[in-house]
Amino acid sequence: MPEIPAPDQSHPLHAIDRQVIDQLLAAATPEDGHLVDAARLLHRYEGFPGAVDLKDDLERVLRLWGLDRTALRDRTRAIWAAGYRPGLAAGAEAVGSGFDTADAES
Repeated sequence: MPEIPAPDQSHPLHAIDRQVIDQLLAAATPEDGHLVDAARLLHRYEGFPGAVDLKDDLERVLRLWGLDRTALRDRTRAIWAAGYRPGLAAGAEAVGSGFDTADAES
């Protein structure tokens, strides 16, 4: 008797990741954040039994950027090694807060 394939699973982050991937598809020249997002999403969905649309679009993103997985890995490793932190503007420091100095100025 032939084996019946299991149905594709739905990933709980599909809707959020779809928005990110749509932004990646719109990026003609990827910035550091785009490359990091592509790498993390490729890793998240690798081996996942479903989300075929997301996986296909991630592969399309790599083709649009002229990268393969090895080149993406190498570039993202260099990005992280250079001190990249998600959500942090280039040159900004993620220490201290306005709360610390508000009382001292009064």
